[in-house]
Amino acid sequence: MSIYDRLETIARRFDEIEGELAHPSGEFDQTRYTALVKERSSIEESTATYREYKKVLEEIASNEELLKDRGDLELHAMAEEEAQSLRTKRKELEEKLQMLMIPKDPNDEKDVFIEIRGGAGGDEASIFAGDLARMYMRYAERERMKVEIVSMSESDSGGYKEIVFSIKNDAPYKHFKHESGVHRVQRVPVTEAQGRVHTSTATVAVLPIVEEDDAVVEINPKDLQIDTFKASGAGGQHVNKTESAIRITHVPSGVIVACSEERSQLQNRERAMTMLRSVLADRKRREAEEEVGSMRRSQVGTGDRSEKIRTYNYPQDRITDHRINQSFGNIKGVMDGDMGHIVEELLKDERARLLAGETSAA
Repeated sequence: MSIYDRLETIARRFDEIEGELAHPSGEFDQTRYTALVKERSSIEESTATYREYKKVLEEIASNEELLKDRGDLELHAMAEEEAQSLRTKRKELEEKLQMLMIPKDPNDEKDVFIEIRGGAGGDEASIFAGDLARMYMRYAERERMKVEIVSMSESDSGGYKEIVFSIKNDAPYKHFKHESGVHRVQRVPVTEAQGRVHTSTATVAVLPIVEEDDAVVEINPKDLQIDTFKASGAGGQHVNKTESAIRITHVPSGVIVACSEERSQLQNRERAMTMLRSVLADRKRREAEEEVGSMRRSQVGTGDRSEKIRTYNYPQDRITDHRINQSFGNIKGVMDGDMGHIVEELLKDERARLLAGETSAA
């Protein structure tokens, strides 16, 4: 089925919904009404654009009839001018329809947890993990998102052995979903006395936040091992004196999450449980993708930590994203949070691949 066949079906469905909303049968059903209004809203723009496109096609056909008549030179010249305008309009509407028909990632609007760990490279890997954390936090702040630390393990040399933070507001998953994977840095570490370039890595995991009422995963309380411990963090001296930090182990899966940055044990426990749900949901999603061969997986990779997705080459002031084979300059600016252009290129690549997938399936 072509994109226009699908649009025709959508337009017919829009009319059916309009009719049912205007003339409901039987007793009023609030649930049914709400579902119809929601469905109508989801296809309204596609329907309106498609009908505008069909109208332009009709105008082009009429204009072509005028162009065949060369008896009136003035009218023929006007028709030629109109033809150019109509062709431009048709192209614009075709591009818009393609964009509207791209499947939306259901997680795009969700808040996220970002987990960064130092990988190969010792102290330099931890420092690089800290650089990545700062880059994401500053970018989030530029986009007016809210950042909250969940837990962190600082390295003696600077940076983090591991850090977990949440980002909320303004569709964080859409902005950060392509960051999952292995990031590689090539530079002279501050700990290097002889000026040699080293290669180190850090891993990034981006998890859509799953709230308790999402019902994506079920967690049996009997499967949890919950430990408390003392930790420093946002609570300052308070958390040093009390065991407010929480570590939760999900025994069947072996997943371990921790939260130490809230002042109370209850707050840390709630946040740790949210993270556990998010980790288990992400694992479940990846398992499903492995079984059915997800479209998203074919375009942007699984996000598995064995995949090297990007290299930050400081001597050459170059950042290369290996998935799209594209390089960017100004490492300093990017590491200070100016990474919006990289995000947009990855989103453009995702859209292009989704469109290619739809075209081949048509």
